[in-house]
Amino acid sequence: MTYHPKSDFMRVMMTRGFLADCTDYQALDEAFLNGVVPAYIGYDATAASLHVGHLLNIMVLRWLQKCGHKPITLMGGGTTKVGDPSFRAEERPLLTPEKIDENIAGMQQVFARYLSYGDGPTDAIMLNNAEWLDHLNYLEFLRDIGRHFSVNRMLSFDSVKSRLDREQSLSFLEFNYMILQAYDFLEINRRYGCLLQMGGSDQWGNIVNGVDLTRRVVDHEVYGLTTPLLTTSDGRKMGKSANGAVWLNGAMLSPYEFWQFWRNSTDADVGRFLKLFTELPLEECERLGALQGAEINAAKVILANEVTTLLHGVEAAQAAEATAREVFEMGGIGDDLPTVSLSPEEISEGIGIVQLFVRAGLSASGKDAKRLISEGGARVNDDIVTDSGRRFGAGDLAEPLKLTAGKKRHALVTLG
Repeated sequence: MTYHPKSDFMRVMMTRGFLADCTDYQALDEAFLNGVVPAYIGYDATAASLHVGHLLNIMVLRWLQKCGHKPITLMGGGTTKVGDPSFRAEERPLLTPEKIDENIAGMQQVFARYLSYGDGPTDAIMLNNAEWLDHLNYLEFLRDIGRHFSVNRMLSFDSVKSRLDREQSLSFLEFNYMILQAYDFLEINRRYGCLLQMGGSDQWGNIVNGVDLTRRVVDHEVYGLTTPLLTTSDGRKMGKSANGAVWLNGAMLSPYEFWQFWRNSTDADVGRFLKLFTELPLEECERLGALQGAEINAAKVILANEVTTLLHGVEAAQAAEATAREVFEMGGIGDDLPTVSLSPEEISEGIGIVQLFVRAGLSASGKDAKRLISEGGARVNDDIVTDSGRRFGAGDLAEPLKLTAGKKRHALVTLG
């Protein structure tokens, strides 16, 4: 893409690596120059927290606000009742309205860390599409909105085609999802003058549908912009760790574990992650990302500190770094390490080292733990474990045990 943006926001999107595709680069760029642009991203409330996979688009909304525009976080209180089929092998489980509201409250805590909400022209607002979707009249909706959609075209979208090509069932309920998402854009444009929908590149088809519907029904010029689907340099999906999702709520994942996730980035990802997930100047991101050998570890600490500060605050970042330094450099036991508490009943007959590593989340299975031990990657209180049959009793847990998997992953085991 050789387009040279004039607006601050489009310049940030392109130079920092946020931009995958756009329905009209030049017209959107001009819109950003002509006044405050309200723009939204939709989030279905399928879990009690957002995770690192959402962080790229949260940063997009943050930059939008920093550049003088208006972010809209659209919560899918209505669409969550249907479920987005995009690139999924099976239908999503349906959630109760109470569970959806509970999930939205958890997600709201995360957004408040990154965006400033209020009544001002560039203050963020949070909407819930249940407001207009819950009370739709089905016949009127079919007549007024459904007639603008071609089934032939809907079948051509990759998200639908991939399901049909694998001969996996796609329910009528899910097929409606893209119509509802397009209707969201129309409604937010009508109610709030929203000019732009953004999302991951897997949402391109849904976003284009919303752009087309808004033009057809109210004859307003609106735009779509997508961000790249992020994978790590070794091909893994961003946001997954060995222990599952990297949650953005501190109650679901401690600030230390969050910090450690970023500290464990591969060398090849550091420069790119600094551009996407921190607000350090572009030149500094490139300088740090180009470091080699032991120096790149200092860049990883900066990355971990910057990202953790944005989410959990500077004190949490400093505490996480101090714990890591104590664990790595001094071989001590840090206060913030993930901790597993065992009851006296659980260890009345002793507990095996394999089971300890699984319970602590340092191994995915007993087989995984045995392999770790056989390869010399398991330590207890910094001593290498060679016997996978070793057992521990109450006496061994008079003081906390520090378990280590490889060089970077640690946990404490205590007697509750």
